[in-house]
Formats: sequence, C-alpha cells, structure tokens
Amino acid sequence: MTALFQTTRIVVVGDVMLDRYWHGRAARISPEAPVPVVSVEMDEVRPGGAANVALNLAALDVPVTLLGLIGDDEAAGRLRHALQIHDVQHHLVVTAAPTITKLRVMSQSHQMIRLDFESPFDAADATALAESADEVLSSASVLVLSDYGKGSLDAPRWIEAARERGIPVVVDPKGRDYLRYRGATCLTPNLGEFEAVVGVVHSDQELLTKAVQLIQTLNLNSLLITRSEQGMILVRADGSSTQWAATAREVADVTGAGDTVIATFAAALGHGYADDDAARWANLAAGLVVSKLGTATVSARELRAAEGVKNGVLESEEALRSYVAEARAAGHRIVMTNGCFDILHAGHVAYLREAASLGDRLLVALNADASVSRLKGPERPLNSLRRRMEVLAGLNAVDAVIGFEDDTPEHLIDVVRPDVLVKGGDYKSIEEVVGFSQVQAYGGVVKVLGEVENLSTTRLISKIRAPQDSSTS
Repeated sequence: MTALFQTTRIVVVGDVMLDRYWHGRAARISPEAPVPVVSVEMDEVRPGGAANVALNLAALDVPVTLLGLIGDDEAAGRLRHALQIHDVQHHLVVTAAPTITKLRVMSQSHQMIRLDFESPFDAADATALAESADEVLSSASVLVLSDYGKGSLDAPRWIEAARERGIPVVVDPKGRDYLRYRGATCLTPNLGEFEAVVGVVHSDQELLTKAVQLIQTLNLNSLLITRSEQGMILVRADGSSTQWAATAREVADVTGAGDTVIATFAAALGHGYADDDAARWANLAAGLVVSKLGTATVSARELRAAEGVKNGVLESEEALRSYVAEARAAGHRIVMTNGCFDILHAGHVAYLREAASLGDRLLVALNADASVSRLKGPERPLNSLRRRMEVLAGLNAVDAVIGFEDDTPEHLIDVVRPDVLVKGGDYKSIEEVVGFSQVQAYGGVVKVLGEVENLSTTRLISKIRAPQDSSTS
C-alpha cells in the first residue's frame, strides 16, 4: 500500500518535552492531608510538545527531523530513546537548563495532579539552534514551528530561512505576540489562543473579519482555527473560508490534539494538497486523536480507515479492510449484520439497536440493487443502494455500512471476521444463517434476533399499494 502522504521530509522545530505518566490506584485518603494516595503501578513516558508533533508525523509514515533544546539529564536520555524507537531523526542541543518534563499522576484514567519541571532557556541557545537552519532545510518540503512559549524557538530566523527556499511554514503559536510569526504560511491557533490576540469574537462574521485582519497584518496565507466541538475553520487572505464540523463521537482527552492537527496539516501540504484539503485531513485526524487518552498520535492506517468511512459509508473493500484493522487495533468488538433495508421502519431500528448492544461497532452490509432485484423481484428495491446506505449511516446505532453485489455476504464475512454475526427473522436455528459455518470456524458468535411483529418492508409496500377502504379513510 502506498504512503498516505508522500513527501520529502518535514522539519519540526520547537519546544520538546517529556510527558511522564504515573498510573496507579487511588483507594484511600492520606492520613497526613485530605488528598488521595495513589499507589503507582506503572511509569510511562511519551515525547511531548514539538516532539509529539514529530511523533504524529512518524505515525503517518512521513520522514521527519526534529530540532529542539534539552538538558543534560535522565529525562533527555529517555526522550532520545523514545524518539529512536519511533524512527524520528533528531538534533537536540544540550543546554544548562533541564529537559522540560510534565509529570501526570493518573488513576483510573483520571488525572489527579500534574507536576512541571522546567526553567527558561537562554536566548543564545535558541539562536544556536537556528544556526542549523540552512543545513536541515535543504531537503525539507514543509517547516513546522511548534511554539509552547518555553524559549526554544527563534521564529523570525526560521521563517526567513524557509521563505528564502520557498518552503511553506506552519506555526502552532503561543502567547499574544504574533508579530514574531510574520511571513509564515499558516498559523494554527485554537479559538482561545486566537481570541487572546484579537479579542473575543461574538459571531462567525466577526471571526472572519478579525482573522483576515490578522492575516494581512502578519503577511500570512491563511489561519486554521480549531474550535473544539465546533470543528475548525480555514480563513484565507482573500476573505474566503471553509469550515469542517467536528468528527469525534466521544472525547476522552484533548491533550496533544493541536499537535496532531498541525502534523497532519503539514503532512498533507507536503504531499501537495491544497490548504482546504489539508485542513480536511487535519480535522479528520483531530476527531480520532481526541478519542484516545493522553498525549497520543494517529496512524496512517487509522486515518486511511476514517477517510474510507465518508459519513459512515465505506466506499470500497480496501476501506473496509482498513476500517476493520483500525477497529481490531483499538480492541473493539465488531458486530455485523446484513440485508436489503429497502424501506427503513421501526422494526429495523429496534433490531439495529439491539444488534449494536452486542459489541463496540455495528457494521451493516447492504445488498446492491441488482442483488435485491434477484432476491425480492424486479420491482425492488424502491430505494437505491446509495440512498439506503445514507439512511442507515445516519442512525446512531450504526457505525459503518457497505454494499455488496453478491446474493450473500459470505465474502465480506471472510474479510471482516466479525466477533458477532447477527440476523433478524424467524430462523428455526442459527445454522440456517448465511455465514454460520464461517463464523463458527474461527470462534465467532452467531445470533438471531426477533422481529417486531407485523412489521416488514414487504408488508408495508403491500399496505401502501392496496386500495384504500373508503370506510376507514
């Protein structure tokens, strides 16, 4: 399979950090003070800050070089080791200041406290780091500046060096002084960071107006503003804009989401996508990463699978395979069912809700139009496959739908290998269900769920077509 984003190399410069997580149980209160006692059972480390941006790029199979400042300490060693494991090339300059470290104490997925270990870097260290610009940018397709306000970044010098080479510069900004980012290609603030610079916005029109003013002041091409549950908006210098709704179904943790956004946006730009297509990819990645706990990344496989599910509709078998692989990697239990679902009615809805309760994801396979005609007669289906898929995908119980041309879904069952295969109807035994032997062979479960009495598509069609009794009209 070809790479999702084919690019030369992306250079990430900024404030690198080490994120530490102490996981344990908090089963009692300290006798010394009214605070919980956490019995630490696991010490986890993850690269954070600009290093997390680099990890996100590596997870997307994009070549990346990371530059930043560290201390001469144990944290630096653990950070380097973690970067090596993920094949991230790095040039980290050792300084007198300690490696920035954030320690989070976690219990049952809840953060109890965060402890920060850091001291400001000397401006001379940031200048020394920028001296490597000529060398590292010689083979770069995009420059990413990840600014956490810790002093690692001589932004003007990096932007100037990139502009001289015609390399796009994408910046995750911090603070209120955005003038130091003048000349960059795009800034990716969240709404709070944007309002800290331009003032509170009260409407979409005011946001657009202030965004264009900021773009003109800073000589940017665009601003990509993330707005939490409202998704994100890309505003360009000419005043045009594109918005995307948030794609996350469940939000577990927004930590590091901005890193995922800028990494994916930069990867797509490096591939050659226009800014609006790059932002669409970034929005899709953001929806995936916020469903994960802690500082996390999104893999190329996950993003490819999510792209294959357009509004819940799987467009190809390749998309199905990617979707299944992503679900398996997440440890999700897949429930699969199939049918024509020509006219959706209350019986279908009740059945699908019950089917969804048997696992984590419900996948519905739909007979294509020719298949329905062979099974139900030449006058069926009443609704095309595309319309049937869109209706089913709109149900909360359904996670994804896919069409199939054969009369039975046996091939798709082989592809999916569902944990639970479900059918509705009056089967006398589960052995009559198509796919029973396949699912049984690998240890899956087959279930037959009951139907809502007097409800079926055939019955509804007959009732609609029958002459109306004038006495009841």
